Amino acid sequence: MTAADLVFRDFEPADAASVTELWQECGLTRPWNDPVKDIERKLTDRNGAFWVVCRGSAVIASVMIGYDGHRGTINYLAIAPAFQRSGVGAELMRRAEAFLVDIGCPKVSFCVRKDNHAVLSFYDRLGYAADDVHFLGKRLIPDE
Repeated sequence: MTAADLVFRDFEPADAASVTELWQECGLTRPWNDPVKDIERKLTDRNGAFWVVCRGSAVIASVMIGYDGHRGTINYLAIAPAFQRSGVGAELMRRAEAFLVDIGCPKVSFCVRKDNHAVLSFYDRLGYAADDVHFLGKRLIPDE
């Protein structure tokens, strides 16, 4: 695989089924989060980006990027298992960071499940470290 084989582009509504399948394949979905609703909500958000990476007609990676004026966020960074450790994830993060810098974002934060050691190692190699904070959450609208 060469970089010429890959297309980095904005998410399009026609990608929804492929993207949700990718997220499921990568273990990113949970019963209490409806990925289709997450996509619908992201498409109404104008403070970030939602990208996919394609090889031919296949969606092989995705990332959602947000910015609230204080910090950027990364969600749903997913790389198809066959393309993990190929550099696609690192390139997608490099582009996400550049996007955030270009819009004036001073810091990026995101969540990784504690037991996801492979992903924690990936982010460590990219220069990320755990912040000394507690991440709190509260469901406001159930995805039923």
